[in-house]
Amino acid sequence: MEYKTFDEIIAKLQGNTQRSRMAVAAANDDHTLGAVKQAVEAGLVEPVLVGDKAEILKVLKEIGLEVPDEDIYDEPDIAEASKKAVALINEGKADFLMKGKVDSGIYLKAVVNKETGLGKGGVMSHFTAFECPNAYHKLIVPVDGGMVTYPTLEQKKAIIQNTVDTMIALGYDCPKVGVLACKEKLDPKMPETVDGDALKKMNQAGEITNCIVEGPISFDCATDKEIAAFKGFESPCAGDCDILVAPNIHAGNFLGKMLTGFCHAKMGGFIVGAKCPVIMTSRGSTSEEKFLSMCLAAVASMNSK
Repeated sequence: MEYKTFDEIIAKLQGNTQRSRMAVAAANDDHTLGAVKQAVEAGLVEPVLVGDKAEILKVLKEIGLEVPDEDIYDEPDIAEASKKAVALINEGKADFLMKGKVDSGIYLKAVVNKETGLGKGGVMSHFTAFECPNAYHKLIVPVDGGMVTYPTLEQKKAIIQNTVDTMIALGYDCPKVGVLACKEKLDPKMPETVDGDALKKMNQAGEITNCIVEGPISFDCATDKEIAAFKGFESPCAGDCDILVAPNIHAGNFLGKMLTGFCHAKMGGFIVGAKCPVIMTSRGSTSEEKFLSMCLAAVASMNSK
């Protein structure tokens, strides 16, 4: 299966009787709690709030959201709130993690702590899905635009597997992966094409599983069947990629911002490769982005248990 819109993901969540529990670190934030309210009222998640309890209760009253007292943990210090939220995951009291009013560096420090964090010993990467109305026929996932700066070949392999595993948890059967370059042929002078060719061979050898990897492949061949046919490029991934692997964080970041800015795409995402989905939206993120990130994380956490 595949998703064409976020509405299909929301419908999938609403069709489940169980609700994923979401731990929010430094939850005393009106924008975050506004998105939490939307998710709760839609019957999608159960929140577990960690932060300055007095401030949390004040915001909850203002927005008209009730959360059981036992699911609100008083920890005014943002670093300690992040640690406590992570601990709730490790204790089995929550299924995934959400960033509230806390700096990303402080939040991530709690997540990646080798003794008490959520790491599994491998690469953590960023997963972001985009819905591009009138531009692409299904959700598209460009990686990695948020975590790994200049990935090595082995890190790209891990990024692909992280992303594929997440999409399998979302309900996909065999995601199609395009390793992006500016051309479709191996060129020893272009490292991006060399990596694309190597990753395709790893997939064919069974080293990258549950997906089809094509590389190197240009963006147009990866997303437009007519252009791929015109170029004579034959691949199951041609014009139908689910995942686009960028050569570095800059390219991944540019691609994501172009999709939201030029294509008016909706987006949601989280960190993968950890024990659970870890949402890390910025303070400037819209309530819609936070809400859609919660929806994605809830489905992924539910199906990866």
